[in-house]
Formats: sequence, structure tokens, C-alpha cells
Amino acid sequence: MFFFSRALATTRLFSTSAVAQFPKLKSHSGAKKRWRSIASGIFKRGKAGHKHLNVNKSPARKNELSQTAYSHGSQTSRLKKLLPYGSP
Repeated sequence: MFFFSRALATTRLFSTSAVAQFPKLKSHSGAKKRWRSIASGIFKRGKAGHKHLNVNKSPARKNELSQTAYSHGSQTSRLKKLLPYGSP
């Protein structure tokens, strides 16, 4: 009898919930460096090619490269898998 009560006492030290605790999902390192989630559920990023070698680029091209780019439908669904908790 003592053995059974002691066995029950040791099992109560662990979680009593029946819900399985799944492992945390990992965010994709490259995606979290490049994309930011916004309130509407889509993502935004900066355009590449604006940091250097700007002497031989036209002002119109530099203005275009300085603006924010947003994800479209197929990108958004993939980014939600890569960044399951959004981005900081």
C-alpha cells in the first residue's frame, strides 16, 4: 500500500495536464534578419542594392531602391511558416 501511494506522489510532481507540450518552432534566421511583420499580417523589407556603388546609379533608381517593399500572397504564406511568431 505504501508503495502505491508513493508512486502516485512522484507522478504528481510532473505536469498533470493531458495536453501534449509540442516543441517550440524555430524562426528562420535569414528571414528574421530581412523581414518585419506588420499589423495587417503581411511583411515588409528593405530593397537590396542601395548601400554602395551608388555613383553610377540614376537618382530615380536610388529613390526606387530606398523605398519599402512588401510581401505578396505566396511570399506571405511562406514567411508565416518561416517566422511563426512574427518578427521583432
